[in-house]
Amino acid sequence: MAEILIVDDEIGVRELLTEVLQDEGHSVTLAANGAEAREQMKRPSIEVVLLDIWMPDTDGITLLKEWMSAGFQIPVIVMSGHATIDTAVEATKIGAYDYLEKPITLSKLTNTIKNATEKTPMGTLFDSQSEQQIVGVSQKGVDATDKRIVSKKGSAQKLQVQKVVISEDTEEVKEATALTEARNDLSMINLDSPLREARDSFERIYLSYQLAKLQGSMTRLAERSGLERTHLYRKIRQLGMELQRGILKKNNQ
Repeated sequence: MAEILIVDDEIGVRELLTEVLQDEGHSVTLAANGAEAREQMKRPSIEVVLLDIWMPDTDGITLLKEWMSAGFQIPVIVMSGHATIDTAVEATKIGAYDYLEKPITLSKLTNTIKNATEKTPMGTLFDSQSEQQIVGVSQKGVDATDKRIVSKKGSAQKLQVQKVVISEDTEEVKEATALTEARNDLSMINLDSPLREARDSFERIYLSYQLAKLQGSMTRLAERSGLERTHLYRKIRQLGMELQRGILKKNNQ
């Protein structure tokens, strides 16, 4: 997975994007303004940038021009809820990889980041030794575009091996345990309480059970519940819950 720099002056946007991207397996670095963004871009591990156009100190277009002039090879995806078509065109002409309009559709976000990391130009990202490693991996049938992609794919392969080690019996036990807990919690709902309270209690139980059953995948939970990812995260907050290592827990726990 990629290390992504989010540059946005709105804390709510940073928090929401962080939750979504971390759930997808990415690591996230944050910058609330242009000065912080300039500092964070010195990190060699940054692979993708999500850049807001409108910020109080330095606008995103100015930062984009600086980075492109300096020869940065990192894909920059610009974001804005106020920009016109002309602004989007200007950004792509300067060198932005893509443009996302706020409110951002989460499927569009994840697909754009996926495409950006897979299509990163090689440029000067690897030396001759790294190139030899890439050739070796490619000969084994792995499609690699640069040193960072090879490393990412290697991690994915390790993760896949680890998942295979977990037996089906173990998953069945987890699902059975989650189901038992859900049934116990359902029996504790006070049917004499106001409808909203009873409904909230049921929704907490439902989401917790389904997430456990789906092995902590928020993507699959969104599909199962029929909620768009953004709405699902909002629903979880409204119910007074938070996501901790693939498990939903009440905030006071």
